[in-house]
Amino acid sequence: MRLRHKPWANDFITEHSQYAISNPEQYKGRWHEVFGNHNPIHIEVGTGKGQFLAGMSQQHPDINYIGIELFDSIIVAAIQKAVDLQLSNLKLLNVNAKDLTDYFDQNEVQRVYLNFSDPWPKARHTKRRLTYKEFLSLYEKILIKGGEIHFKTDNQGLFEYSLISFSEYGLRLKFICLDLHQSDFEGNIMTEYEEKFSGKGQRIYRVEAKYMNEDR
Repeated sequence: MRLRHKPWANDFITEHSQYAISNPEQYKGRWHEVFGNHNPIHIEVGTGKGQFLAGMSQQHPDINYIGIELFDSIIVAAIQKAVDLQLSNLKLLNVNAKDLTDYFDQNEVQRVYLNFSDPWPKARHTKRRLTYKEFLSLYEKILIKGGEIHFKTDNQGLFEYSLISFSEYGLRLKFICLDLHQSDFEGNIMTEYEEKFSGKGQRIYRVEAKYMNEDR
């Protein structure tokens, strides 16, 4: 995907610091202070334009949501949604997911969402997939014991790869759906990509994977 450069993006992010958190490393282990409560924290890695997290924030006001997005030209759309909807339980970080442990402490996050991540289909790019074992290890470091990953994609190859990756890492697959929109799953919030792909008749795949480390 070719990104359109937005020279005003950095200024926009700075102007909306109540939603776009600068220097998030200073809040490691202290995100409850940012939100002003001790509600559970769910993060989305690769939040894009923010439609999913905005919807989740509205649907679940008792959960604190944090979106991680690398590209400033994209995250501005998510910030605008938070501003328009005045979502006090949504914060956004314009950072690289590889550095998650710089921003979150051990046992600080309850759930990780991965929605329509880049499939990186070439074998030489396997390590870039957000469901690769090194990323799974990264999520485990910040999740509570028994924390979960909820993953959605339209890409069958990435889905099959991810099921294997989750299983080999030792996660328990709680929920596997091969056609989400034809299932009885309730409360689904669609991303922008999900609306686009499902509108074309493509299947949406979904899985919930749980870390089996409660007794560790």
